[in-house]
Amino acid sequence: MADDAEGPVYYVVSDLHIGGDDQLGEVDFLEELLDFLERLETTDEDAELIVNGDAFGLWEFTEVERLAKFEALTERYPELFEQLRATGASIPITMLPGNHDHELAAYDEYVERLAAYNVDLVRAESITRPVGDRTVHFEHGNQQDPNNRFEDFGNPYETPMGYFYNTHVTSRAGRLSERGRYNWLKDVQAVTPTERVPRWLFSKYFYREMNPLLRYAVIPFLLLLNVSLVIAVLAGLDVAGLWTMPVDTADAALARLGLVGEAVHFVLVVNAAIAGLLILVGIPLYFFLRDLRQTVDRFGVFETDLTVDPEEPYAAAAREVFADHPETAIFCYGHTHRPGVSEIDGRLLVNSGTWLKRFHHRDVVAGVLPPVFYPSYQLCVVRISADPAGVAVEFEQIEKTATTTEEITRIERLLTLGREPSPELPDRLVVGEPTATPPRDAESVPGR
Repeated sequence: MADDAEGPVYYVVSDLHIGGDDQLGEVDFLEELLDFLERLETTDEDAELIVNGDAFGLWEFTEVERLAKFEALTERYPELFEQLRATGASIPITMLPGNHDHELAAYDEYVERLAAYNVDLVRAESITRPVGDRTVHFEHGNQQDPNNRFEDFGNPYETPMGYFYNTHVTSRAGRLSERGRYNWLKDVQAVTPTERVPRWLFSKYFYREMNPLLRYAVIPFLLLLNVSLVIAVLAGLDVAGLWTMPVDTADAALARLGLVGEAVHFVLVVNAAIAGLLILVGIPLYFFLRDLRQTVDRFGVFETDLTVDPEEPYAAAAREVFADHPETAIFCYGHTHRPGVSEIDGRLLVNSGTWLKRFHHRDVVAGVLPPVFYPSYQLCVVRISADPAGVAVEFEQIEKTATTTEEITRIERLLTLGREPSPELPDRLVVGEPTATPPRDAESVPGR
Protein backbone atom coordinates (compact mmCIF):
# COMPACT_ATOMS: atom_id res chain seq x y z
CA MET A 1 0.00 0.00 0.00
CA ALA A 2 1.53 3.28 -1.09
CA ASP A 3 0.42 6.85 -1.63
CA ASP A 4 1.71 9.52 -4.03
CA ALA A 5 1.39 12.30 -1.44
CA GLU A 6 4.01 12.60 1.29
CA GLY A 7 3.27 13.08 4.95
CA PRO A 8 2.64 11.13 8.11
CA VAL A 9 1.19 7.65 7.95
CA TYR A 10 -0.85 6.24 10.82
CA TYR A 11 -1.28 2.53 11.40
CA VAL A 12 -4.20 1.81 13.71
CA VAL A 13 -5.05 -1.37 15.62
CA SER A 14 -7.46 -1.86 18.49
CA ASP A 15 -9.15 -4.43 20.67
CA LEU A 16 -6.32 -6.94 21.03
CA HIS A 17 -7.54 -7.87 24.53
CA ILE A 18 -4.24 -9.48 25.50
CA GLY A 19 -4.28 -11.07 28.95
CA GLY A 20 -6.69 -12.48 31.49
CA ASP A 21 -7.16 -15.39 33.85
CA ASP A 22 -6.02 -18.87 32.82
CA GLN A 23 -7.18 -19.76 29.29
CA LEU A 24 -7.85 -16.11 28.46
CA GLY A 25 -4.08 -15.70 28.50
CA GLU A 26 -3.77 -17.55 25.20
CA VAL A 27 -3.09 -15.14 22.32
CA ASP A 28 -4.06 -16.85 19.07
CA PHE A 29 -2.57 -14.08 16.93
CA LEU A 30 0.72 -13.49 18.77
CA GLU A 31 2.89 -14.67 15.87
CA GLU A 32 1.07 -12.40 13.42
CA LEU A 33 1.26 -9.43 15.78
CA LEU A 34 5.01 -9.87 16.27
CA ASP A 35 5.51 -10.05 12.49
CA PHE A 36 3.48 -6.87 11.99
CA LEU A 37 5.45 -4.98 14.64
CA GLU A 38 8.73 -6.23 13.17
CA ARG A 39 7.64 -4.98 9.75
CA LEU A 40 6.93 -1.51 11.16
CA GLU A 41 10.36 -1.54 12.80
CA THR A 42 11.98 -1.48 9.36
CA THR A 43 9.60 0.89 7.53
CA ASP A 44 11.01 3.98 5.82
CA GLU A 45 7.68 5.84 6.15
CA ASP A 46 7.02 8.73 8.52
CA ALA A 47 4.82 6.30 10.44
CA GLU A 48 3.14 6.13 13.83
CA LEU A 49 1.39 3.14 15.34
CA ILE A 50 -1.76 4.01 17.28
CA VAL A 51 -3.21 1.35 19.56
CA ASN A 52 -6.76 2.63 19.85
CA GLY A 53 -7.84 1.08 23.14
CA ASP A 54 -8.25 -2.36 24.72
CA ALA A 55 -4.71 -3.48 23.98
CA PHE A 56 -4.86 -5.48 27.20
CA GLY A 57 -7.59 -7.41 28.98
CA LEU A 58 -6.97 -5.97 32.44
CA TRP A 59 -10.61 -6.42 33.45
CA GLU A 60 -10.14 -10.13 32.79
CA PHE A 61 -7.46 -10.40 35.51
CA THR A 62 -9.30 -11.14 38.75
CA GLU A 63 -6.59 -12.81 40.84
CA VAL A 64 -4.05 -9.94 40.74
CA GLU A 65 -4.54 -6.20 41.11
CA ARG A 66 -3.10 -2.90 39.92
CA LEU A 67 0.50 -3.07 38.63
CA ALA A 68 0.66 -6.79 39.32
CA LYS A 69 -1.45 -7.13 36.18
CA PHE A 70 1.25 -5.42 34.14
CA GLU A 71 3.90 -7.66 35.68
CA ALA A 72 1.79 -10.67 34.70
CA LEU A 73 1.65 -9.37 31.12
CA THR A 74 5.39 -8.81 30.80
CA GLU A 75 6.18 -12.19 32.33
CA ARG A 76 3.70 -14.05 30.11
CA TYR A 77 4.53 -12.27 26.82
CA PRO A 78 8.20 -11.22 27.02
CA GLU A 79 8.69 -11.47 23.25
CA LEU A 80 5.79 -9.05 22.67
CA PHE A 81 7.16 -6.39 24.98
CA GLU A 82 10.67 -6.75 23.59
CA GLN A 83 9.29 -6.30 20.09
CA LEU A 84 7.35 -3.22 21.25
CA ARG A 85 10.63 -1.86 22.58
CA ALA A 86 12.37 -2.52 19.25
CA THR A 87 9.54 -1.11 17.10
CA GLY A 88 9.09 1.89 19.38
CA ALA A 89 12.76 2.74 18.94
CA SER A 90 12.09 3.18 15.21
CA ILE A 91 8.62 4.74 15.07
CA PRO A 92 6.34 6.33 17.69
CA ILE A 93 3.85 3.96 19.34
CA THR A 94 0.91 5.69 20.98
CA MET A 95 -1.57 3.83 23.15
CA LEU A 96 -5.01 4.97 24.30
CA PRO A 97 -6.83 3.25 27.15
CA GLY A 98 -10.06 1.43 26.39
CA ASN A 99 -12.63 0.17 28.83
CA HIS A 100 -11.02 -3.25 29.33
CA ASP A 101 -7.70 -1.58 30.19
CA HIS A 102 -9.11 1.58 31.75
CA GLU A 103 -6.67 1.09 34.65
CA LEU A 104 -3.97 2.40 32.30
CA ALA A 105 -5.58 5.82 32.74
CA ALA A 106 -5.88 5.44 36.51
CA TYR A 107 -2.27 5.07 37.64
CA ASP A 108 0.82 7.13 36.79
CA GLU A 109 2.99 4.04 37.07
CA TYR A 110 1.54 2.59 33.86
CA VAL A 111 2.91 5.54 31.90
CA GLU A 112 6.39 4.88 33.25
CA ARG A 113 6.22 1.11 32.74
CA LEU A 114 5.07 1.38 29.13
CA ALA A 115 7.58 4.14 28.40
CA ALA A 116 10.31 1.62 29.29
CA TYR A 117 9.10 -0.34 26.24
CA ASN A 118 8.97 2.78 24.03
CA VAL A 119 5.16 3.02 24.19
CA ASP A 120 3.64 6.45 24.81
CA LEU A 121 0.53 5.95 26.93
CA VAL A 122 -1.84 8.91 26.55
CA ARG A 123 -4.21 9.03 29.50
CA ALA A 124 -7.04 10.72 27.62
CA GLU A 125 -10.36 9.77 26.06
CA SER A 126 -9.25 10.90 22.60
CA ILE A 127 -6.36 12.29 20.58
CA THR A 128 -6.01 13.98 17.19
CA ARG A 129 -3.33 13.69 14.54
CA PRO A 130 -2.61 15.94 11.51
CA VAL A 131 -2.71 14.75 7.91
CA GLY A 132 -1.81 17.70 5.70
CA ASP A 133 -4.25 20.50 6.59
CA ARG A 134 -6.78 17.97 7.93
CA THR A 135 -6.91 16.06 11.23
CA VAL A 136 -7.96 12.61 12.40
CA HIS A 137 -9.88 12.06 15.63
CA PHE A 138 -9.10 8.85 17.54
CA GLU A 139 -11.00 7.41 20.47
CA HIS A 140 -11.67 3.89 21.67
CA GLY A 141 -15.44 4.36 21.59
CA ASN A 142 -16.58 3.04 24.96
CA GLN A 143 -17.61 6.56 25.99
CA GLN A 144 -20.47 6.28 23.48
CA ASP A 145 -21.61 3.02 25.12
CA PRO A 146 -23.73 3.58 28.26
CA ASN A 147 -22.77 0.15 29.62
CA ASN A 148 -19.03 0.87 29.40
CA ARG A 149 -18.85 4.65 29.78
CA PHE A 150 -16.74 6.22 32.54
CA GLU A 151 -18.35 9.36 33.88
CA ASP A 152 -15.14 10.07 35.82
CA PHE A 153 -12.43 9.04 33.36
CA GLY A 154 -9.31 7.82 35.13
CA ASN A 155 -11.08 6.98 38.38
CA PRO A 156 -9.84 3.47 39.32
CA TYR A 157 -12.90 2.81 41.46
CA GLU A 158 -15.53 3.45 38.80
CA THR A 159 -16.96 0.18 37.51
CA PRO A 160 -19.57 0.31 34.72
CA MET A 161 -21.83 -2.64 34.00
CA GLY A 162 -19.39 -4.09 31.46
CA TYR A 163 -16.81 -4.49 34.22
CA PHE A 164 -19.05 -6.84 36.18
CA TYR A 165 -19.88 -8.88 33.09
CA ASN A 166 -16.20 -9.42 32.33
CA THR A 167 -15.06 -10.15 35.87
CA HIS A 168 -17.93 -12.53 36.61
CA VAL A 169 -18.59 -14.11 33.20
CA THR A 170 -15.59 -13.75 30.89
CA SER A 171 -12.93 -14.37 33.52
CA ARG A 172 -14.89 -17.29 34.95
CA ALA A 173 -15.10 -18.79 31.47
CA GLY A 174 -11.31 -18.52 31.16
CA ARG A 175 -10.88 -20.55 34.34
CA LEU A 176 -13.39 -23.22 33.34
CA SER A 177 -12.63 -23.55 29.64
CA GLU A 178 -10.28 -26.52 29.93
CA ARG A 179 -13.05 -28.61 31.45
CA GLY A 180 -15.05 -28.62 28.25
CA ARG A 181 -14.42 -30.51 25.06
CA TYR A 182 -12.19 -28.63 22.60
CA ASN A 183 -11.51 -25.85 25.14
CA TRP A 184 -14.10 -23.48 23.61
CA LEU A 185 -15.57 -21.61 26.59
CA LYS A 186 -12.78 -19.00 26.65
CA ASP A 187 -14.13 -17.67 23.35
CA VAL A 188 -17.12 -16.12 25.12
CA GLN A 189 -15.26 -12.78 25.01
CA ALA A 190 -15.44 -12.91 21.21
CA VAL A 191 -19.24 -13.29 21.06
CA THR A 192 -20.92 -10.03 20.05
CA PRO A 193 -23.44 -8.68 20.66
CA THR A 194 -23.66 -9.90 24.25
CA GLU A 195 -27.32 -10.83 23.81
CA ARG A 196 -26.15 -13.74 21.64
CA VAL A 197 -24.18 -15.41 24.43
CA PRO A 198 -27.06 -17.66 25.63
CA ARG A 199 -27.68 -18.92 22.06
CA TRP A 200 -23.94 -19.40 21.54
CA LEU A 201 -23.68 -21.41 24.78
CA PHE A 202 -26.61 -23.62 23.78
CA SER A 203 -25.14 -24.07 20.30
CA LYS A 204 -21.80 -25.15 21.73
CA TYR A 205 -23.51 -27.51 24.16
CA PHE A 206 -25.54 -29.12 21.40
CA TYR A 207 -22.78 -29.49 18.79
CA ARG A 208 -19.82 -30.05 21.13
CA GLU A 209 -20.74 -31.09 24.67
CA MET A 210 -23.90 -33.16 24.22
CA ASN A 211 -23.50 -36.92 24.23
CA PRO A 212 -23.12 -37.84 20.51
CA LEU A 213 -25.69 -40.65 20.72
CA LEU A 214 -28.27 -38.28 22.15
CA ARG A 215 -27.44 -35.56 19.62
CA TYR A 216 -27.80 -37.81 16.57
CA ALA A 217 -30.98 -39.31 18.01
CA VAL A 218 -32.77 -35.96 18.29
CA ILE A 219 -31.49 -34.34 15.08
CA PRO A 220 -34.02 -36.12 12.78
CA PHE A 221 -36.90 -35.00 15.01
CA LEU A 222 -35.68 -31.40 15.12
CA LEU A 223 -35.03 -31.34 11.38
CA LEU A 224 -38.59 -32.42 10.60
CA LEU A 225 -40.31 -30.43 13.34
CA ASN A 226 -41.33 -27.63 10.94
CA VAL A 227 -42.96 -30.19 8.64
CA SER A 228 -44.63 -31.79 11.64
CA LEU A 229 -46.10 -28.44 12.71
CA VAL A 230 -47.78 -28.15 9.31
CA ILE A 231 -49.04 -31.73 9.59
CA ALA A 232 -50.42 -31.02 13.08
CA VAL A 233 -52.32 -27.98 11.80
CA LEU A 234 -53.68 -29.93 8.82
CA ALA A 235 -54.68 -32.79 11.14
CA GLY A 236 -56.61 -30.31 13.26
CA LEU A 237 -58.42 -29.04 10.16
CA ASP A 238 -59.15 -32.66 9.21
CA VAL A 239 -60.68 -33.37 12.63
CA ALA A 240 -62.76 -30.20 12.36
CA GLY A 241 -64.04 -31.33 8.97
CA LEU A 242 -62.61 -28.30 7.18
CA TRP A 243 -60.07 -30.19 5.10
CA THR A 244 -59.31 -33.82 4.29
CA MET A 245 -55.72 -35.05 4.63
CA PRO A 246 -54.42 -37.26 1.77
CA VAL A 247 -53.19 -39.89 4.24
CA ASP A 248 -53.34 -42.83 1.85
CA THR A 249 -51.30 -41.01 -0.80
CA ALA A 250 -48.61 -39.98 1.72
CA ASP A 251 -48.41 -43.48 3.24
CA ALA A 252 -48.07 -45.03 -0.21
CA ALA A 253 -45.22 -42.66 -1.10
CA LEU A 254 -43.35 -43.44 2.12
CA ALA A 255 -43.94 -47.18 1.70
CA ARG A 256 -41.95 -47.12 -1.54
CA LEU A 257 -38.88 -46.00 0.47
CA GLY A 258 -38.84 -49.16 2.57
CA LEU A 259 -37.17 -48.90 5.99
CA VAL A 260 -36.26 -45.28 5.35
CA GLY A 261 -39.90 -44.47 4.66
CA GLU A 262 -40.98 -46.25 7.82
CA ALA A 263 -38.44 -44.31 9.85
CA VAL A 264 -39.62 -41.01 8.34
CA HIS A 265 -43.24 -42.00 8.99
CA PHE A 266 -42.46 -42.79 12.64
CA VAL A 267 -40.62 -39.50 13.15
CA LEU A 268 -43.42 -37.51 11.52
CA VAL A 269 -46.12 -39.18 13.62
CA VAL A 270 -44.24 -38.59 16.88
CA ASN A 271 -43.32 -35.05 15.85
CA ALA A 272 -46.89 -34.25 14.82
CA ALA A 273 -48.15 -35.32 18.24
CA ILE A 274 -45.52 -33.21 19.96
CA ALA A 275 -46.20 -30.29 17.62
CA GLY A 276 -49.89 -30.47 18.40
CA LEU A 277 -49.18 -30.24 22.12
CA LEU A 278 -46.82 -27.33 21.52
CA ILE A 279 -49.50 -25.48 19.59
CA LEU A 280 -52.08 -26.05 22.32
CA VAL A 281 -49.70 -24.82 25.00
CA GLY A 282 -47.99 -22.20 22.87
CA ILE A 283 -51.04 -20.11 21.94
CA PRO A 284 -52.04 -19.16 25.52
CA LEU A 285 -48.38 -18.94 26.52
CA TYR A 286 -47.76 -16.43 23.71
CA PHE A 287 -50.49 -14.09 24.97
CA PHE A 288 -49.25 -14.43 28.55
CA LEU A 289 -45.64 -13.59 27.62
CA ARG A 290 -46.74 -10.69 25.45
CA ASP A 291 -48.72 -9.22 28.34
CA LEU A 292 -45.80 -9.77 30.71
CA ARG A 293 -43.39 -8.05 28.28
CA GLN A 294 -45.74 -5.07 27.94
CA THR A 295 -45.91 -4.79 31.73
CA VAL A 296 -42.12 -4.94 32.08
CA ASP A 297 -41.71 -2.29 29.37
CA ARG A 298 -44.29 -0.08 31.06
CA PHE A 299 -42.32 -0.12 34.32
CA GLY A 300 -39.03 0.47 32.50
CA VAL A 301 -37.21 -2.41 34.16
CA PHE A 302 -34.87 -2.83 31.18
CA GLU A 303 -34.16 0.60 29.78
CA THR A 304 -31.05 -0.23 27.71
CA ASP A 305 -29.76 -3.15 25.68
CA LEU A 306 -26.70 -5.04 26.87
CA THR A 307 -24.72 -3.87 23.87
CA VAL A 308 -24.50 -0.58 22.04
CA ASP A 309 -25.59 -0.04 18.46
CA PRO A 310 -22.43 -0.61 16.38
CA GLU A 311 -22.71 2.64 14.43
CA GLU A 312 -25.52 5.06 15.36
CA PRO A 313 -24.00 6.52 18.60
CA TYR A 314 -20.66 6.91 16.86
CA ALA A 315 -22.22 8.62 13.87
CA ALA A 316 -23.81 11.11 16.28
CA ALA A 317 -20.51 11.62 18.12
CA ALA A 318 -18.68 12.05 14.80
CA ARG A 319 -21.15 14.72 13.66
CA GLU A 320 -20.47 16.62 16.87
CA VAL A 321 -16.70 16.44 16.33
CA PHE A 322 -17.04 17.43 12.67
CA ALA A 323 -19.21 20.41 13.60
CA ASP A 324 -16.86 21.61 16.35
CA HIS A 325 -13.71 20.94 14.32
CA PRO A 326 -14.40 21.33 10.58
CA GLU A 327 -10.82 20.39 9.74
CA THR A 328 -11.45 16.83 10.99
CA ALA A 329 -11.58 14.36 8.11
CA ILE A 330 -11.92 11.06 9.97
CA PHE A 331 -13.48 9.84 13.22
CA CYS A 332 -11.72 6.55 14.07
CA TYR A 333 -12.91 4.27 16.86
CA GLY A 334 -12.95 0.60 17.90
CA HIS A 335 -14.80 -1.06 20.79
CA THR A 336 -17.57 -2.82 18.82
CA HIS A 337 -15.18 -5.25 17.09
CA ARG A 338 -16.78 -4.59 13.70
CA PRO A 339 -14.35 -3.26 11.09
CA GLY A 340 -16.02 -0.85 8.72
CA VAL A 341 -16.11 2.58 7.16
CA SER A 342 -19.02 4.85 6.24
CA GLU A 343 -19.48 8.42 5.06
CA ILE A 344 -20.84 11.01 7.49
CA ASP A 345 -21.39 14.57 6.26
CA GLY A 346 -18.65 14.20 3.65
CA ARG A 347 -16.18 12.77 6.19
CA LEU A 348 -15.40 9.18 7.19
CA LEU A 349 -16.45 7.15 10.20
CA VAL A 350 -13.92 4.32 10.61
CA ASN A 351 -14.01 1.30 12.92
CA SER A 352 -10.64 -0.36 13.42
CA GLY A 353 -12.09 -3.78 14.25
CA THR A 354 -10.48 -6.40 16.49
CA TRP A 355 -7.79 -9.05 16.43
CA LEU A 356 -9.90 -11.40 18.52
CA LYS A 357 -11.73 -14.27 16.94
CA ARG A 358 -15.11 -13.21 15.54
CA PHE A 359 -18.26 -15.32 15.36
CA HIS A 360 -20.80 -15.18 12.54
CA HIS A 361 -24.32 -16.32 13.44
CA ARG A 362 -25.92 -18.63 10.88
CA ASP A 363 -29.33 -20.30 11.18
CA VAL A 364 -29.66 -23.86 9.93
CA VAL A 365 -31.30 -24.51 6.58
CA ALA A 366 -34.22 -26.50 8.05
CA GLY A 367 -35.83 -27.51 11.31
CA VAL A 368 -35.44 -25.95 14.73
CA LEU A 369 -31.83 -26.89 15.44
CA PRO A 370 -29.55 -24.45 17.28
CA PRO A 371 -27.78 -21.87 15.11
CA VAL A 372 -24.17 -22.33 14.10
CA PHE A 373 -21.52 -19.76 15.02
CA TYR A 374 -18.78 -19.72 12.40
CA PRO A 375 -15.41 -18.44 13.71
CA SER A 376 -13.10 -16.24 11.68
CA TYR A 377 -10.16 -13.90 12.15
CA GLN A 378 -9.91 -10.46 10.59
CA LEU A 379 -6.57 -9.26 11.89
CA CYS A 380 -7.28 -5.72 10.87
CA VAL A 381 -4.85 -2.82 10.43
CA VAL A 382 -6.18 0.57 9.36
CA ARG A 383 -3.73 2.76 7.43
CA ILE A 384 -4.49 6.49 7.27
CA SER A 385 -2.32 8.70 5.08
CA ALA A 386 -2.23 11.75 2.85
CA ASP A 387 -3.44 11.39 -0.72
CA PRO A 388 -3.34 13.89 -3.62
CA ALA A 389 -7.15 14.02 -3.38
CA GLY A 390 -7.30 14.32 0.43
CA VAL A 391 -6.90 11.69 3.16
CA ALA A 392 -6.91 7.98 2.36
CA VAL A 393 -8.13 5.10 4.54
CA GLU A 394 -7.08 1.54 3.76
CA PHE A 395 -7.83 -1.71 5.56
CA GLU A 396 -5.14 -4.36 5.56
CA GLN A 397 -5.97 -7.89 6.67
CA ILE A 398 -3.01 -9.71 8.19
CA GLU A 399 -3.10 -13.32 7.08
CA LYS A 400 -3.77 -15.77 9.91
CA THR A 401 -1.45 -18.76 9.80
CA ALA A 402 -3.69 -21.11 11.79
CA THR A 403 -7.20 -21.82 10.51
CA THR A 404 -10.45 -22.27 12.40
CA THR A 405 -11.91 -25.03 10.22
CA GLU A 406 -11.53 -27.65 12.94
CA GLU A 407 -13.85 -25.65 15.21
CA ILE A 408 -16.88 -26.40 13.02
CA THR A 409 -18.10 -29.99 12.97
CA ARG A 410 -19.27 -31.80 9.85
CA ILE A 411 -22.89 -31.73 11.05
CA GLU A 412 -22.70 -27.95 11.56
CA ARG A 413 -21.35 -27.49 8.03
CA LEU A 414 -24.03 -29.76 6.59
CA LEU A 415 -26.85 -27.98 8.42
CA THR A 416 -25.68 -24.55 7.18
CA LEU A 417 -24.67 -25.60 3.67
CA GLY A 418 -24.56 -22.53 1.44
CA ARG A 419 -24.64 -20.13 4.40
CA GLU A 420 -20.94 -20.09 5.26
CA PRO A 421 -19.73 -16.54 5.98
CA SER A 422 -17.07 -14.87 3.85
CA PRO A 423 -16.22 -11.67 5.75
CA GLU A 424 -14.37 -8.97 3.81
CA LEU A 425 -12.79 -5.69 4.79
CA PRO A 426 -13.84 -2.37 3.21
CA ASP A 427 -12.17 -1.02 0.08
CA ARG A 428 -9.82 1.96 0.08
CA LEU A 429 -11.59 5.31 0.44
CA VAL A 430 -10.43 8.91 0.14
CA VAL A 431 -12.06 11.88 1.84
CA GLY A 432 -11.55 15.16 0.02
CA GLU A 433 -11.73 18.79 1.02
CA PRO A 434 -14.25 19.61 3.77
CA THR A 435 -17.73 20.71 2.83
CA ALA A 436 -20.14 22.80 4.84
CA THR A 437 -21.35 20.89 7.88
CA PRO A 438 -25.02 21.30 8.82
CA PRO A 439 -25.73 22.79 12.25
CA ARG A 440 -25.60 20.27 15.04
CA ASP A 441 -28.92 19.22 16.53
CA ALA A 442 -28.21 19.26 20.26
CA GLU A 443 -30.98 16.76 20.95
CA SER A 444 -29.39 14.17 18.65
CA VAL A 445 -25.96 14.22 20.30
CA PRO A 446 -25.41 11.68 23.10
CA GLY A 447 -24.35 12.91 26.49
CA ARG A 448 -20.63 13.04 27.20
